[in-house]
Amino acid sequence: MALWDRLKESATTMQGQLVAKKNDLKSGAFRDASMAMCALVAAADGSIDPSERQRVASLIATNDVLQNFPADDLQARFNDYCQKLTVDFAFGKVSILQTIGKVQKKPTEARAVIQIGIVIGGADGDFDKSEQAVVREACFALGLNAAEFDL
Repeated sequence: MALWDRLKESATTMQGQLVAKKNDLKSGAFRDASMAMCALVAAADGSIDPSERQRVASLIATNDVLQNFPADDLQARFNDYCQKLTVDFAFGKVSILQTIGKVQKKPTEARAVIQIGIVIGGADGDFDKSEQAVVREACFALGLNAAEFDL
């Protein structure tokens, strides 16, 4: 099976797992960690180009699990995290990883945040090395084994 096919299959499987847990994923900490993860994946290479930002924003708006929250609230939080990364990537990344780490004590939410990062990263068909690296860092911030997610 080609790498692209495996990636697509994995992202589809993870999205299905997220939808199955949708009712458990309603906390403010999960909302914030998810938007932080989306911004981190969008900026994985150190910058966020407008087309990538728009693509991720569209994915957020159409993600079944994230529909537990108002779309305009998610958009505002995503934009705020993107702004932090744009102003100072290194400092913004530390702040964002701290936000992601706030769901560490809730394993369902922690795994869901990682799965959202993988789904967002693989949505364009190329879950590249920089995207994989930031999702691995998020695993570390959450105390999760990256190998559990094939990272």
